[in-house]
Formats: sequence, C-alpha cells, structure tokens
Amino acid sequence: MKKWGLLAGILLLLAGCNSPFNGQTEIDWVDFIKWEGKEYHGIYTGELADEGYIGQEIGTIRFMVAGNVTKPSYRIKNGDAAFHEKGTRLYSIKGHPDLLAVSSSHSINGYQIYYFAPEGSEFKWHFKDMPLNKVTKIQLYKSGERISEWTNSKEIQGFLQLLKNSEGNPAFQHDAANGEPIYYEMLFYTGEPVAYKFDLQYDGDTYFWHPSDISVLPEDMKLYIP
Repeated sequence: MKKWGLLAGILLLLAGCNSPFNGQTEIDWVDFIKWEGKEYHGIYTGELADEGYIGQEIGTIRFMVAGNVTKPSYRIKNGDAAFHEKGTRLYSIKGHPDLLAVSSSHSINGYQIYYFAPEGSEFKWHFKDMPLNKVTKIQLYKSGERISEWTNSKEIQGFLQLLKNSEGNPAFQHDAANGEPIYYEMLFYTGEPVAYKFDLQYDGDTYFWHPSDISVLPEDMKLYIP
C-alpha cells in the first residue's frame, strides 16, 4: 500500500507541472507560415536576391504559435506562423506564386523567403541543387556586412572550384586555440529571386563549410578572403 501511495503522490506532482500528463509540452516548431490553406517553410539557405522581386502586400500574420501553443494536438490555422508576431506583413514574390516574403531586419537583403512545401516535397536549396553555370555574382558577408563581391566569370569559377574541391570530413574539429571560428556567409546569385546562402568558417588555420556534412576547403580559399 505504501508503494501505491508513493506512486499516486508522484502522479499528482507531475500533473501540476508542464508535462504530457496535462496535454502540455514544449514543441520544437519548424519555421513555417500557413497562408490560404498552404504551408510555407523558411528557406534557411537562401536570401532575397533583390528587393525588386517583392510584390504586393497580401496580408498579415494573425498568430505566433511559438511560446503560445503547448498542446501537440493544436491544428495550424490560416495566418499562423511559427516565429513571426501577429501583424507581421506578408508579401508576394513577383512571378512566383509558390514563394512569399516577410520583412526581416535579420536577413541580408531585408526579407525572409518562404516556399510552399506540399507533403512529400523536397527542399531544393542545397549546394548540390545550385546551378553552378548560372552563378553571375558571389558576395561574402561578415557580421551582416558585405566585405567582398565577385562578378568576373574567371573569379567566380575559381571560387566555385574551391568549393567543389573541398573534402568532406564529418570528424573534423576546428582549432579552438584562438576561440570561436570567424563566421562568414556566402551568397550566390543565379538570376532567380532566391540567392543561395551557405556559411564559411575559419579557425585561424583552416577554412571549412557545410554543404551537407562538414567539409575542409583548400588552402587557396585564403586568396579570396580580405
């Protein structure tokens, strides 16, 4: 009887906490927006290529679920967003009904881009998806500020070749002797509304990046970094 009494006490204690026993739990939301019956996901490896692609305002976010919804049974509704506050404005992308944009001070070119993600669709902004022969401009950013830009075909091809020649090394550990690596962002423009974006890091000795798994770049990458 004492064991059953102890168990009952534990269950009562858990029922008063933020736990699955009362249908509440912390939810790890993907970055989404639901609009007009469609669910859009954030393009985390892309940036708006040019503000000229922004079309008309199409509405505003009605409810932010992160921090406000704790029941896994919650059904996402039109106007819901994972991480954007109520009232955040939504914009169309000219000529691309499968994309929409949200103004964002954290994005390099001022807007965060979302794509329509029907069930079973694949994310198509990986490095392997980028049409290398269509890259017309590469930009390099550090702490949100542009530090280099290349539009010359020879320089672009040289830069891309270094990326292609990088060696995958999932076990690579950066040299921590100098603290955290320097972090850069690379933008690749292909004539589309979304410019591909990938990170580049330097630990004081080695340049590396993450096309999928971590990859170590050739030493010649230093020739492109100011």
